[in-house]
Amino acid sequence: MGPASFISILQKHQQAFHAVVPFDPARDKLYSFDFTDNNTELSPEQIADTESFALYLNKVLKEHHCKYGIGGYNEHRTLYARSNHFDHSSVSGSEAARIIEPQEPGEETEPRRLHLGIDIWGAAGTKVMAPLDAIIHSFAFNNNDSDYGATLILTHNLEGIGFHTLYGHLSLNSLKNLQEGNHIRKGDVIGEFGMRFENGNWPPHLHFQIIRNMQGWKGDYPGVCKYSERQQWLDNCPDPDLILQMSSYIGE
Repeated sequence: MGPASFISILQKHQQAFHAVVPFDPARDKLYSFDFTDNNTELSPEQIADTESFALYLNKVLKEHHCKYGIGGYNEHRTLYARSNHFDHSSVSGSEAARIIEPQEPGEETEPRRLHLGIDIWGAAGTKVMAPLDAIIHSFAFNNNDSDYGATLILTHNLEGIGFHTLYGHLSLNSLKNLQEGNHIRKGDVIGEFGMRFENGNWPPHLHFQIIRNMQGWKGDYPGVCKYSERQQWLDNCPDPDLILQMSSYIGE
């Protein structure tokens, strides 16, 4: 099945999806954050310092009376210069084995900067819910600086088509008593936004991503890719707002 056909299936079932985070469109407001070079209010120094970054996020949300900040899909993010985790030559563990190619001495490599999910910035402890019935595919504590931290991946099935959703930057408590293959019901609380010591050293937020083919990954999957490879990654990771359905409420 091609990317367009898969997107059509998600669109067909949109009325049945449960909210991923508590959100009342009649009352709650959303702010669209931009973490590209276009954002002149945010300096590289602020982004690199988690406390300063959190102060910026909270200030903007408060000024605009917004419950959440949202955005980031297909966004070429300069903020990832805060950590070498997203530099092509410094990815570690299983990720390194999959995406690092041999290099010649002195050869420059392209860093990963294109974001494949949607981030929802909000308060630590915010509940995260399953948008539809699922089984637990895998989970892990990806404890590198600027990594996902506590991570959960679910497997879903619509019209006989299997796919996955990834929830990054959760609390460690979200991973307690989990077992691969366990059934999850639509609307079940599956986790909560983690604090910086458990979420990869970020201000509290959820990274939500749709993944068609896990390509052998477990407990982890790239949420950022090289810009030159963007189309193949975007084809495998369509717009998460197909499930979230939150972007239309930005600025309401």
